[in-house]
Amino acid sequence: MAGGVGSRFWPKSRNHFPKQFIDILGLGKSLLQLTYERFLQICPNEQIYILTNESYADLVKEQLPDILTSNILLEPSRNNTAPCIAYASYKIAKINPAANIVVAPSDHLILKEEVFLAKINEALTFSSQHDALLTLGITPTRPDTGYGYIKYQDGSIKYLEKNSEDSEVKKVTAFMEKPSLENAQKYVVSSDYVWNAGIFIWSANSIIKAFQKYVPEISDLFEKGISYYNTEKETDFINSNYPSSQNISIDYAILEKADNVYTIPADIGWSDLGTWASLHHVVDKDEDGNASSCQHIHLQNTNDCLIQLPAGKAAVIKGLSDYIVVDDGKVLLIYPKSDEQEIKAVAGKMVADFGVDYQ
Repeated sequence: MAGGVGSRFWPKSRNHFPKQFIDILGLGKSLLQLTYERFLQICPNEQIYILTNESYADLVKEQLPDILTSNILLEPSRNNTAPCIAYASYKIAKINPAANIVVAPSDHLILKEEVFLAKINEALTFSSQHDALLTLGITPTRPDTGYGYIKYQDGSIKYLEKNSEDSEVKKVTAFMEKPSLENAQKYVVSSDYVWNAGIFIWSANSIIKAFQKYVPEISDLFEKGISYYNTEKETDFINSNYPSSQNISIDYAILEKADNVYTIPADIGWSDLGTWASLHHVVDKDEDGNASSCQHIHLQNTNDCLIQLPAGKAAVIKGLSDYIVVDDGKVLLIYPKSDEQEIKAVAGKMVADFGVDYQ
């Protein structure tokens, strides 16, 4: 899934060039490219599909030149995650009704890739054997109030993978919205909660049955296109029908209602990189806790700051503590890290006051 606008990374992430296409980690590759390369270790290129807004088609082709054009699924409107997952699921099921599917955001960080790949393969084995909807649950490292949580049963379901020891899958009992700090602290202490990372594993058959049962208005819409998927008429069908699909997340549409949801807890060095502060948390920092992307910088009495400047730009900073400093060439943002939840609203105010160039 690569269609989001990443508004909390404003001003570097904009409508015309959102977070997933940015080399935000300074590795020479965008988050989309890193995600694509990660999944090449799971399945071949021709079995990887990119779901994105139609306005990003050229960006996807530029950054992933090896991806098949037919595997770039273009959304004519932003209707949240349930419709885009339904679209991909019906398209894939027409090719292979027995397919297993991994759904993953394109803009997340995973530091422990070997563990991640092992957990995904474990989940694929389970989903191929059971009518199940799986999530990869992230073992919490702190009582974070910015993530949703998943509660699972103490007991586990054991199954035998080929040529391996018993593996364990947990039965999900509840999805919890972003909690208060007090509740988040309780969740971490209890050890039977995981973060909801939005990474899902299921068979095409299982997820389509779930759409039919819990959101028939979505399944009815996309089932009308079965004769068009993977033909030259697919684009016209999607452009005509997709905008009228229900605007709803997969969590609300299905996962919070279904009784066959499971999770595999995983410590994979994960971050959704949803905010500047979350980026600051994972990147390398100097002895004063500053993370800077520029080579020519002079800091005095400055600590715990995230500083991102255009290539070739120097900076002299004195007396800042716990700040975000981002210059994208058009906009300079200097903002307290503790108030970063305001940035999305600030970006909207800039657009309202000064025009869409700041969107």
